[in-house]
Amino acid sequence: MTSGTCPVSHVDPFAGEFLADPYPTLAGLREESPVFYSPVLDMWIVTRHADIDAIFRDHKTFSATVVQDPIYPPADEARAVLAAGGFRPTPTMSNVDPPKHTRIRRHNMRSFSARRIAALEPRIQERAAQLTDGMLAEPEFDVVAGLTFPLPAYMIFTFIGFPAEDIELLKGWCGNRTLYSWGRPTVAEQVEIAGNMVKYWQYCERFADARIADPIDDFASDLARVHRADPEELSRAEITGIAYALSFAGHETTTNLTTNAIRRLLENRAQWEALCADPSLIPNAVEEALRHDTSVIAWRRVTTRPVEIGGVSVPEGARLMLSLAAANRDPAQFSDPDVFDVRRDNARDHLAFGMGIHFCLGAPLARIELRTVLELLTERAPGLELVADQELSFPPNMSFRGPRKLLVRNA
Repeated sequence: MTSGTCPVSHVDPFAGEFLADPYPTLAGLREESPVFYSPVLDMWIVTRHADIDAIFRDHKTFSATVVQDPIYPPADEARAVLAAGGFRPTPTMSNVDPPKHTRIRRHNMRSFSARRIAALEPRIQERAAQLTDGMLAEPEFDVVAGLTFPLPAYMIFTFIGFPAEDIELLKGWCGNRTLYSWGRPTVAEQVEIAGNMVKYWQYCERFADARIADPIDDFASDLARVHRADPEELSRAEITGIAYALSFAGHETTTNLTTNAIRRLLENRAQWEALCADPSLIPNAVEEALRHDTSVIAWRRVTTRPVEIGGVSVPEGARLMLSLAAANRDPAQFSDPDVFDVRRDNARDHLAFGMGIHFCLGAPLARIELRTVLELLTERAPGLELVADQELSFPPNMSFRGPRKLLVRNA
């Protein structure tokens, strides 16, 4: 595949400097070449808010079928591990187009009901309070290990219906999963990750079978009841795939979002103090965190026909990387975009959850979790501050971004 008339950039999204802070590089690229070809990724990179918004809304021209595919072809050794373990996911939500997407999303939307989300909120508050109290008992702590990793994992696994006693095991199998599909892993890393993917997949198969045999009151059981009424409407493989994909997506992304939000608020002391003084600002602070330092910095599409994007001709079959990080700081959409402002009047115009038919199902749950955490921390630890001179480390992938550790102390 060649770049044609498209500008070319050799920026490496896996380079240490880019991983540490992609925003200055993306701002320059958005200004100079809003759409460009990356030989490093063999993708066309789109950076402007208006272009990405339009792409999300046009699922006929911009297919979602590639979003879960590994960026680089997996090694034969990793493929062998997956094949031997029976790993055979069927496209379900994020990586399927209509009409199948329409059918599956309809059932997921019913199961992801306002009633079920509302019923989960007291459990979010209770678990968040337990974790916060335990964390604040220490003079200095890692907010990721103490709060922002265990809370989303517990909540999404509970929502789906996984037994509480299995949560630690499942979290272990999620480790490094982003590297496989969205990074540049070595062969040895691929093999190790593939082994955990197999274990997780087999677990989800057994779990789907158990819920089909004996539904209870959880998300997976709602899907199981559809299958029991009509196996062709929602298959066993689709229920397995939904549980597998949702448990990962609803855990990793919210961990990063919550960590990023705490970091940016504590870096901008006046903003943190504003929330402590006026908790009514917290809902908009959630939207500003999603805009300013989103946990999903890039997503993918593939063109189904030749098309022009931002004045650049792109061929059919072109793989696109949609830079949400660049779009959410586009000065054409947001004034002073690099400024973190909890009072920003159009913060909710971000693209952190996508747009169109693939808009993130878990958006309400993510918002509740982050809001709950900010309410607890501003009330119980207004003196919270970042530990000085810490060096942050970020997972080496192109889509999911948040510090692995964030050391804070309660002054």
